Amino acid sequence: MKRMDRMMAIVLALQHQTETAQSLADRLEVSKRTILRDVQALSEIGVPIYAVSGPGGGYRLMEGYRLPPLQLDTEEALVLLLALDGMTKYSDSPFQQARWTVRDKIRSVLPEHTLGQITPLLGHVEMEVPDRRYKTPYLGDLMKYAANGQWLLTLYRSQNHSRQLNIRPLRVYAAHGFWYCEAYSSQHGEVRTFRVDRFVEMEAFSMPESEVEQELNSLSSSKEATALEQSVHICAKLTYRGALLAEQDPHMGHLVKQTGDEEWEVAFDCPRSEWNWAVDFFYYIGLDAEVLEPVRLQEEIRAKAEQLVQKYSRNE
Repeated sequence: MKRMDRMMAIVLALQHQTETAQSLADRLEVSKRTILRDVQALSEIGVPIYAVSGPGGGYRLMEGYRLPPLQLDTEEALVLLLALDGMTKYSDSPFQQARWTVRDKIRSVLPEHTLGQITPLLGHVEMEVPDRRYKTPYLGDLMKYAANGQWLLTLYRSQNHSRQLNIRPLRVYAAHGFWYCEAYSSQHGEVRTFRVDRFVEMEAFSMPESEVEQELNSLSSSKEATALEQSVHICAKLTYRGALLAEQDPHMGHLVKQTGDEEWEVAFDCPRSEWNWAVDFFYYIGLDAEVLEPVRLQEEIRAKAEQLVQKYSRNE
């Protein structure tokens, strides 16, 4: 990043919140010393930046100071349009109309030469999102409830049955073409992830203070237990197809490494609570993986394979 672009980025960051020299350095991927020089240069040309000491301190902009609207360069415009392209592929969202209008607005304000540079790229680069057909009528409400820390009484339809759940949404996110809600569930006594399209009913309710404190203590205990949970180290060799399948997993995908011309490997610590998932995953990809350790995982995959053989064996 050029120095002028970096200095603009510093001012833009400070328009929104207080930042330390280290936080700015981490964000812009430069040294703390470089940030200190840039801040000094900004002050010398009249940008009203001042430092606040103590806890919560850092650099701030004088109240009311704002940069004029900026023109997007080619890379910035490409990032925005790619992200919007990915959003338009979700079949349902509270941004149904806005996701189209904002894209048109961005295109309309881009200079012709910038648009001419990124249009060919957009024809060959995209964010892949699986095509799903579903409705998420409570998605917008869940986002607001999560932001407000609201407790909800819900009716949730799982694959096999429906049940009432008391939940406190923590965050909402999109992945694999679906919208998900990570929430603390009173019935389960832990944080769980729910598909947003499977909420059938939902209403906010006020939980008594004593129960709130008890539930929050349970939430804290659940997080501590998860952090301290013992894990099992798993290591496996992968084929090209196996590597592609493993890379799609949000938890271990970033750990897949190529070790040869036609050989890949993945190694990770699997929480014991996710053991059944590991068995099912490596059984599913079959000959595209060779589990090196642990032996127990090899044995359980073999047992599942033997059960399948028996199921389809002809009676003699």
